Amino acid sequence: MENILELQQVSKTFSKSKFSLENVSFNLPYGAIMGFVGENGAGKTTTIGCILNTIKKDSGKIKLFGQEMSDADTDMREKIFTEVARLAYEGGDYSRLEELPYKIVPGELASFRESVFTERAIVGERLRLAIGLPNRTLAEHAPVADGVNESAITERYYEPPLINIIKFACHKCLDNKTVVTNMCQGCTAHPCEEVCPKGAIVVKQGGKSKIDPEKCINCGRCRDACPYGAIVKMERPCAKACGMHAIHSDEYGRADINYDKCVSCGMCLVNCPFGAIADKGQIFQTILAMKAGTRVYAAVAPAFIGQFGPKLTPERFREAMKELGFADVVEVAAGADLCTIQEAKDFLEEVPEKIPFMGTSCCPSWSVMAKTEFPQYANCISMALTPMVFTGRMIKKADPGCKVAFIGPCAAKKLEASRRSVRSDVDFVLTFEEVMGMFEAKGISFDDIKAGEPLHHASGDGRNFAVAGGVANAVVNAIHQIDPDREVNVVCAQGLDECRKMMQMAKAGKYNGYLLEGMACPGGCVGGAGTIQPIKKSAANVAMNKKNAPFPSATQSEYKQMIDFLEERPEKTPTAEAAKSEEKSE
Repeated sequence: MENILELQQVSKTFSKSKFSLENVSFNLPYGAIMGFVGENGAGKTTTIGCILNTIKKDSGKIKLFGQEMSDADTDMREKIFTEVARLAYEGGDYSRLEELPYKIVPGELASFRESVFTERAIVGERLRLAIGLPNRTLAEHAPVADGVNESAITERYYEPPLINIIKFACHKCLDNKTVVTNMCQGCTAHPCEEVCPKGAIVVKQGGKSKIDPEKCINCGRCRDACPYGAIVKMERPCAKACGMHAIHSDEYGRADINYDKCVSCGMCLVNCPFGAIADKGQIFQTILAMKAGTRVYAAVAPAFIGQFGPKLTPERFREAMKELGFADVVEVAAGADLCTIQEAKDFLEEVPEKIPFMGTSCCPSWSVMAKTEFPQYANCISMALTPMVFTGRMIKKADPGCKVAFIGPCAAKKLEASRRSVRSDVDFVLTFEEVMGMFEAKGISFDDIKAGEPLHHASGDGRNFAVAGGVANAVVNAIHQIDPDREVNVVCAQGLDECRKMMQMAKAGKYNGYLLEGMACPGGCVGGAGTIQPIKKSAANVAMNKKNAPFPSATQSEYKQMIDFLEERPEKTPTAEAAKSEEKSE
């Protein structure tokens, strides 16, 4: 019998919860009726959310009427990045940007929203942001291409804000509200009513429960008491994903970002189910620089392995990037090795004699959060150059007239590259999603790419920076190479909420003498906002690439003698104001 619905190995994990949905598979034939039965937390709502595409699955396939369902927002981002890249590669009259919303959203009928005109207006703003142009409101009357000629330059830095909410695309999701769904069975016991401390549960005619929002304090007791799981807490998806608690509602109920708190991790971007949040890009400027004859090197983050599918092996990746116009490819894992050695030396010299603990430096979102929310411990966050900056400086020392494009999973690296102290080292920052758009624009078939020389710049430990725990492990291994008898205690946190808890424990003196690793994204860099592949699959690919490294430990790097030559050690910044100036300067 033909199936109306098919689920194949569907999985989903949440960074702020121990719950995980693992490898759910079932078929629903035509004419059949299926019910989900299970206790609270069994995964019923998550499974349904994945089917409805209100929750983004990590892996697996969902087919409806035989057709695989895709993430509409992911597809839209790919189309936008592709068209922006094509615009840059083809050149000519950039005013044809006006035509692109009609190309991306063809026809007369809307697919997802109330109006095809709204869909095109949203696409227009997302195109502008991908080019690096400012976000606008519906109140502003100007062409989509307004400012594009001024942006068609090879040196354009990100102008704040990096992460933008397209307000007229926002769905005005309920935020922090407890509601009774239509799953309420009207049971005679009404345990929800019994446990409510404020008498906020009203029993309607027919026995159905209703919550009085004026009385409700969102304590969650009714949710826990409901035997049918019919009471849920509604949270704005972007706000729920924000570890900085930087997203609130504006006067119209739309999402709004407090940029004093935002660290540009991009988790809100990938968790908004309506495509209302987007970051600015440099695809346009990178391609223009290459077309102008500038040697642009691709510095690729360790998480790149497998991001573009199994056909683009590391040996093929290098050649594929050259097809895009890059002069060559260098592993950022080589810079990770130098960062590892420097942090190992700093730890041995400073902990606990000068500072009570030391936090790693490579994740800019974690670093900004730690320095600004815990300013008295800002000097405890390593001041070693990040792998991106080390690699950029290495490339430019070897080829002074070139430019460097960091290719990675991270939106926050765009913020890091905009610092005045980094601008001379890294010229462009592109995500894996944006680079995939470049491949699509050029019409490059990975089947046609021949294998070239493999990347061989970095250690296994450097390549393992991409996964949670990898940075700390690399530093500990380097410490033991330098001082075999030194005992090192480690704590790792992923997700900014967990990073904050880690710092609170450190503040309380629980981690004196420890090495702390903070990662803003779930799973580490493999869970970044600009990734393409599921976290678990990416982590497995990173592990394989680690095994294939030419040498295991950072201390074996041939570039280690360059550390003092490359690194200009800044003064430590113990105040919140100084940290913000260093981390968020434009």
